[in-house]
Amino acid sequence: MTMMTRFDVRALRGRTGRVRPVRLAARIAALLLVSALGMLTVTSCGAGSADPAGTSTVAAVPSKGSLHDRLPAEVRDRGSLRVVTDASYPPMESFAADGRTIVGFDADLATAIGKVLGVETTLSSAGFTDLADIVARGGADLVMSAMTDTVQREKKLDFVNYFTAGTAIVVQRGNPLAISNIGDLCGRAVAAETGTTQEDLLARWQATCADPIDIQSRPTNDDALVLLRTGRAAAILIDLPPAELLTSDPATRAQYELATTTQYDPGFYGIGVAKDRAPLRDLVRDAVAQLMSDGTYRTLLDKWDVGPGAVDTVSINAAASISAAGGS
Repeated sequence: MTMMTRFDVRALRGRTGRVRPVRLAARIAALLLVSALGMLTVTSCGAGSADPAGTSTVAAVPSKGSLHDRLPAEVRDRGSLRVVTDASYPPMESFAADGRTIVGFDADLATAIGKVLGVETTLSSAGFTDLADIVARGGADLVMSAMTDTVQREKKLDFVNYFTAGTAIVVQRGNPLAISNIGDLCGRAVAAETGTTQEDLLARWQATCADPIDIQSRPTNDDALVLLRTGRAAAILIDLPPAELLTSDPATRAQYELATTTQYDPGFYGIGVAKDRAPLRDLVRDAVAQLMSDGTYRTLLDKWDVGPGAVDTVSINAAASISAAGGS
């Protein structure tokens, strides 16, 4: 079984507000490359509109410069960047009150990337397990869906790494089963979204359990949460940003709490791009780096209260690089 990496959530919120993983930080920092970019002005996010199919389109402010000129011909001719996501994972991506407009940190970052490139951004929602295939076959240009870059996923897509997060354990408010670590999940029903790294983590942890975990996988995070809320699961494993929102938002904090301050298997979120579209991958990397340079990235992190997941530089396919360097 692969050794798990853990770090304490309390270590995340230092005075700088930046993520400070305990074990992987040195390796990760050594592997990241800073993109050299020319200066390009980015305008603030514009208003979006949504169609009945649940697709949000945000108009771009035309941008003229080297990044726009490097757009693949099909994207430039279309005038839009097509981004697919699973809109069930706030604060990263979810539907607004109208049930159609997709909002969240990933949604805003996708919009900002489009504006840097001088094209519209179209956001569409699909099942999480379908996202990689949609992009691989050309049905969308990018996946932006709090998708952790893993060695397995890199077999299908390339990833532009832009954020870090790990797995948290969420239980019912009051923690009636006194769960304090992942070992306490043995012999219990635990919910997770299908196809996620949380599902993989539970499967790997089974080898340590005398009594196996009853893994309850569901198509969306919302579906998995129903199991916890109704007492059919003892806990749910989700990434830290949505876990913190659940346990602090006035609408849900009376129902949920973090079982532990430990965060398991921290890794990079990646913007997924088809393996045969390296020029687009590199262009997106440079666009994100520009947004970091001009302050837009930090503004969006602060807007959605996900600052601890910030990275200092953009990388590509960091999961494979870390694995090759001997990371966990």
